[in-house]
Amino acid sequence: MSTAGVGAGAGVEAGVGEEMHALVERLYPICRSITGDGVRATLDIVGEHLPLQVHEVPTGTEVLDWTVPQEWNIRDAYVADRTGRRVVDFAASSLHVLGYSVPVAATLPLAELRRHLHTLPEQPDLVPYRTSYYTPEWGFCLSQNALDALPDGDYEVRIDSTLADGHLTYAEHVVPGRVADEVIVSTHVCHPALANDNMAGVAVAVFLAKELAKRDNWYTYRFVFAPGTIGAITWLARNAERIERVKHGLVLACAGDRGRLTYKQSRRGDAEIDRVLRHVLAVSERPHEIREFTPYGYDERQYCSPGFDLGVGSLSRTPYAGYPEYHTSADNPDFVTPEAMADTLAVCREAFAVLDRNRRYRNLSPYGEPQLGRRGLYDSLGGRSDAKQAQLAMLWVLSLSDGEHSLLDVAERAALPFDTVAVAADALRGAGLIKE
Repeated sequence: MSTAGVGAGAGVEAGVGEEMHALVERLYPICRSITGDGVRATLDIVGEHLPLQVHEVPTGTEVLDWTVPQEWNIRDAYVADRTGRRVVDFAASSLHVLGYSVPVAATLPLAELRRHLHTLPEQPDLVPYRTSYYTPEWGFCLSQNALDALPDGDYEVRIDSTLADGHLTYAEHVVPGRVADEVIVSTHVCHPALANDNMAGVAVAVFLAKELAKRDNWYTYRFVFAPGTIGAITWLARNAERIERVKHGLVLACAGDRGRLTYKQSRRGDAEIDRVLRHVLAVSERPHEIREFTPYGYDERQYCSPGFDLGVGSLSRTPYAGYPEYHTSADNPDFVTPEAMADTLAVCREAFAVLDRNRRYRNLSPYGEPQLGRRGLYDSLGGRSDAKQAQLAMLWVLSLSDGEHSLLDVAERAALPFDTVAVAADALRGAGLIKE
């Protein structure tokens, strides 16, 4: 895959990129699923970086149109030949077992065993990721080459797993702001042994939360670490009273590959988060793609379901199923890079800075253009390389400060960077020419 998608400034943040990559490497080997001790172990490690509120939701709990399933845990699994050699071994990679496999202990001929073996014939060196969450089934995943090398004969099959009443586990971390209105950042924690999907998303979320904790935020930021689909549905079901506070949201997934950034818009298409990401990506001149909403993908489809219709988009690099390593053993820590994760983090930082500063103002001197020179506003621009642009930003802010237009409206209409417009607004407010 080309490295052309990584933004030019990503190397500046090499330090934080390396820290995120180290976190991915640590999380990667854990066997995760939509429930179970693997999710808890993952959240324990996240909890070393951020204070978390961990929620345990019992099996059988009704959550919207779904029911929390039984909890799945696994200790060991293998396929062994007649000599006892493990030809497929869960200990080597958790991808080798079909997720949510029921326990099994049997000896089967290869012809019968084949019905329970999953491969990728078109990618014969790779092991696929497969699950069977809601159907009692068992199976193993292996490379096509490994399967082709198996001689006929009997094989010992063992899956030491449990599927029993327990809990679904998810966690939240809150960065308080000046107001109770919230921005949610959601990332899924259910995939085993897949680095880009989605330990890179988890790592970016963790370090984004750390950075936001150092800022004086206007909004309250709520980070949700939950299993895909059922986790987001459970969060929505348990937070009905908070939904009206959610003003913006972002789902983070596939955040560490070398591809260009991709933003998938909310169901609304014109939510403020959509406009912010379009503006930030365009102004940054990063290679990127803006995609329309579709009801397929990650948990943005739950937050954007018509009953909630939240303004939640999804940020990734190469989107789901868009790269050959997707849901295979090739999605390993070598596939994700510190530079790409640092670049994704930088875009999140820039986008949330815009969200936090986007206000509407009213011009207090709306009859004719106020004299900026006698207020020292022109003098303050002396020596700036962007003095002309900064002056133009002041005039645009004055022109559109009618209580109806936001600073993002100004930036879009004037084709100016949001930060330039926000700095102009600060200067005009300080001079008493505009007010919120």
